[in-house]
Amino acid sequence: MVDVLLTHSNHIFNDRKQVRKMQPYAPLQTLLAAACLRLQGYRVALFDPTLEAPEQGFLKALEQHKPRLVAVCEDNFNFLTKMCLLRNRELASWMANAAAATGVPVIVNGSDSSDRPAEYLHAGFDCVMLGEVEESIVEVCRLLLGAREGLENIRGIAFLDAVSGSLRHTPPRAPIRDLNALPMPAWDLLDAAPYRKAWLGAHGYFSMNMVTSRGCPYQCNWCAKPIWGDNYRCRSARLVAQEMLEVKTRFQPDHLWFADDIFALSQQWTHEFMLAVADAGAAIPFKMQSRCDLMTRPTVEDLGHAGCTEVWMGVESGAQHVLDAMDKGTRLWQVFDARENLRRHAVRACYFLQFGYPGETWTEIEKTIALVRETAPDDIGVSVSYPLPGTAFHRMVSSQLGPKENWSDSDDLDMMFQGAFTTEFYRALADALHAEVREEPAAAAAWETVRALRETCARKVPLWISC
Repeated sequence: MVDVLLTHSNHIFNDRKQVRKMQPYAPLQTLLAAACLRLQGYRVALFDPTLEAPEQGFLKALEQHKPRLVAVCEDNFNFLTKMCLLRNRELASWMANAAAATGVPVIVNGSDSSDRPAEYLHAGFDCVMLGEVEESIVEVCRLLLGAREGLENIRGIAFLDAVSGSLRHTPPRAPIRDLNALPMPAWDLLDAAPYRKAWLGAHGYFSMNMVTSRGCPYQCNWCAKPIWGDNYRCRSARLVAQEMLEVKTRFQPDHLWFADDIFALSQQWTHEFMLAVADAGAAIPFKMQSRCDLMTRPTVEDLGHAGCTEVWMGVESGAQHVLDAMDKGTRLWQVFDARENLRRHAVRACYFLQFGYPGETWTEIEKTIALVRETAPDDIGVSVSYPLPGTAFHRMVSSQLGPKENWSDSDDLDMMFQGAFTTEFYRALADALHAEVREEPAAAAAWETVRALRETCARKVPLWISC
């Protein structure tokens, strides 16, 4: 018997795009929550459904561990969790019902449950831990494993009133100020063998994930921040290097992904990180996410020395007025500078692109295509504007939203508001740009599909196309 069985709802085979990519990563937030519970003396176990059949595996874990409480703790560092996908929500709700059927209390944390606490509570969860989880999960577990009364005294949670059944929120919990005080994730709970097998089979190398910070101080108006808000906090470079060495020694990965929203925000921190990695002998080739305006010459030089091989930047659009409408805070010339700085140090430059933002027409799309062709990124990721609750963008288009409010999986790309073109057009555009950047033989045919779909779009737009 254990006190708490931790799990999450990100099953890779529920997402057709992730199956094609086959880049599974460990549930970092779930492992970190487990480590925090252990510090308080709780016995914990993990059921990781990333690569295992979730329904059968979860029922087996309930029988094997006989937990006193179940915590569905999503990996808040993984962009898939931040997308609030319907299939993940459905799996989490199924887990709640399965656990509740055995009489075990069930709690949950994640972006989607923070956005929709009432929906999760009515699905069978006893408590939703809103926002940052490390402190609240300890307090909630202490209460539910004890007297089971007094939820109203815990900050940062939502629950249903026992008498009226109405939704209740407690006052918000302050962000954790000192990330250095947190333990390392409970890496010993992770069975890395299935991850290694999946990576080696698909790519010929094994990648793992870490984080150095949480949050993002920038104000892009489409970016949802239900967990950390607008604040940004970072771990010390020395502790990050120590964890890198632990991961390197324990798992021998060939590669790391730093899953931070913004890696290398501070040039000084980046320099300290480079020195700490060298001193600890912790270097592992890694990729990370940042912004083009942060990829200055000194920062890129330090990143290269630290082992960075790939940077993903939120370029979004090749039209400056679209970036301005997004409150992106970047200039197009910074994309060119970042591309050249990364090229100089043999670091792959990769772009996140976003189509369909209000006001974007074919003219703006052409500018984005031209930017990609002129700067020649090493890879791209393409999405369409996705209105998530709590964002200025969501408020802007809320009157246009229908009954569907979330994508089913990360390959959905459904235009849930009135864009200039159809969903099918944007999907074809994403396929064509991907094929061109990756120099696939199907690129020419993909562009023909874009031409045909553009000509059949309901909105009246010029039909000339230069691609």
